[in-house]
Amino acid sequence: MSAAVTSATDPDLAKAREYASKLMLLSEGSVHRHFDPFGDIDWDAPDFDPDAGPERWILPISGDAIGRHPWYRALPDDRKIAIGKYRQANVAKVGLQFESILISGMVTHNFGLPNGSPEFRYCSHEMIEEHNHTLMFQEMVNRIGLDVPGMGPLVSKFKYLGAPVAALFPNLFFMAVLAGEEPIDHIQKAILRSGEEVHPIMRGVMAIHVAEEARHISFAHEFLQQHVPEQSAANKFVLSLAMPLVMWILGRSIYTPPRSFWKEFDIPDHVRKELFYGSDQAKREFADFFGDVRTLAKNIGLMNPVARRVWKLLDIDGHTTRYRSEPLRGRAA
Repeated sequence: MSAAVTSATDPDLAKAREYASKLMLLSEGSVHRHFDPFGDIDWDAPDFDPDAGPERWILPISGDAIGRHPWYRALPDDRKIAIGKYRQANVAKVGLQFESILISGMVTHNFGLPNGSPEFRYCSHEMIEEHNHTLMFQEMVNRIGLDVPGMGPLVSKFKYLGAPVAALFPNLFFMAVLAGEEPIDHIQKAILRSGEEVHPIMRGVMAIHVAEEARHISFAHEFLQQHVPEQSAANKFVLSLAMPLVMWILGRSIYTPPRSFWKEFDIPDHVRKELFYGSDQAKREFADFFGDVRTLAKNIGLMNPVARRVWKLLDIDGHTTRYRSEPLRGRAA
């Protein structure tokens, strides 16, 4: 091999080794710091009874747009508790359904990996953790005792797309993973950081989910940092336009309650629009979920002038973060 060829391949080899090292670190984290939904949550403790301290189901101001809205704050406590229970149970059900779609895609992705791929072990660890999360979310729903639907009927059709997208367009699949994981992670961290009192069931589930989801989000970032730069210029341009579209479509699907929620509690249309679509504050809060993703897009060459325009048209443009999971208060400072 000539010196010219060696020098051309050395940076690629170094990058591959660095990627493998990062995935090994994440895999070892899964070995040494993992949770069991039935071993680490004392579901039968008296304080975990869903009817114990029911006022703790009132939606927190810090992490839920409904909980901050004047319409909700003006309701009597029993009504706020009923809405809060349904809302939190449905969020858990949506989380379960999203994790199931993610698992189906990862199974397909792993199936085609070559022997020796560092992605195989990490993805296998993540699927185990995501399976545990589905058990945890379903147990929370069962304990609360409400027959919530989770995703709406149209959004639930995404269950048919996880495996084929992962097989044919893995970069697009892991963008979709971030579109679902980032909003949930953002909201749960805001609640945990606030110190607001929430029901122990909810706090226990969130604490485990946030701890393990940090690895899952890190992997999706590392995967895209490794594989997107390998694409042709044309493919990268398509991915640059797809990224904000995926964030908007899937992010909205995960974040917005289904129509059945609004009908169940006869919530006025103007409140629904203000909460999730109509107000500048609602648009800004949604856009803030994707600060880390915008940083990623910039770092991997997907924030070109046309893509930047798409982010803006969808009202999900904005700040980039200095480091992953940077709190908004840290950014403002």
